[in-house]
Amino acid sequence: MGSEKLTPAQAGQLMGVSPQTLANWRWQGIGPAYIKLTPGRGGRIRYNRAAVEAWMCSRTVETGAAA
Repeated sequence: MGSEKLTPAQAGQLMGVSPQTLANWRWQGIGPAYIKLTPGRGGRIRYNRAAVEAWMCSRTVETGAAA
């Protein structure tokens, strides 16, 4: 199910951030990879679930002795 396409609202819910935060991250060039379906500022955005999950995993920080 990793190829499931998520709206910014769905991706934000999965990540625990708002759709506006995702929009800010896109503008800053950070955050998970996304797909822009239509051109322009109001273009429709989708995220691959696998890309969102991989991005979150890459942000995992080890604590304690494992760090």
